[in-house]
Amino acid sequence: MKKNLLWFVLSFLPALAFAQSPFDGTWKTNMTASKLSQKPYEFSLNNGTYSCGSCVPKMENVKADGHDQNVAAPGRDYDTLAVKIVDDHSARFTGKKAGKPVYEQTRSTSQDGSTLTIASMNYPADGSQAFKTEVKFTRVGKAPAGANATSGSWRIQNVSEDEAGLTSTWKRSGDGLSMSTPTGVSWEAKLDGKEYPVKGSSYDKYTVSVKSLGDRSIEATYRRDGKVATVDKITVSADGKQMTIVADNKLSGRISTYIDEKQ
Repeated sequence: MKKNLLWFVLSFLPALAFAQSPFDGTWKTNMTASKLSQKPYEFSLNNGTYSCGSCVPKMENVKADGHDQNVAAPGRDYDTLAVKIVDDHSARFTGKKAGKPVYEQTRSTSQDGSTLTIASMNYPADGSQAFKTEVKFTRVGKAPAGANATSGSWRIQNVSEDEAGLTSTWKRSGDGLSMSTPTGVSWEAKLDGKEYPVKGSSYDKYTVSVKSLGDRSIEATYRRDGKVATVDKITVSADGKQMTIVADNKLSGRISTYIDEKQ
């Protein structure tokens, strides 16, 4: 009888005690299936200065002379920016923090000025693997007369990125959840709504708080200097193969939906 009772109890342990969280594993973002915010981006490179009306915080009248200019501001990932005009249709940008590159970027337009390509090399703060991104935009607002063709209002069309920038690994442990990426960003948090540090971000004072919305859904709130930056609603499909992240960027007013696939 005791042996049968023990077997009866143990038969339920895999389901009760060792069930894997639907979040556990490595995921890769499918940018083709994802839907990015269509709110326009605004850039101006005119009369020897650069301004970015859609940046958070906004950036105005930075000298485009190829030298590092002080652009330090709360909420900005870099403290200097160098802008160099290459020709009427292209320019180079280098953002640095404490003298170290955060990104190196080339912006170029088609000859008719209708499309913009921004190609970047990104350097993680902790020295992890650098990764490339390429973003293509379609013009929705004309550049001012005489301005560099990269100026104007642009709507994002598509994004391509190295695998390192698209991959994340998640792990549920007890009442906590962790996330890490090959680019050095990671956090560990309990699902109690309290703030926990985000490590490896190029921005120092970054925290995350996580709460459960159900067996397959959580809400992760990211803060900079105590101010809400992004609220992500993250849901894993019933078959465990797809993770949907609805990212509500409170600072830029953009909402995007990312589709991650289980690897």
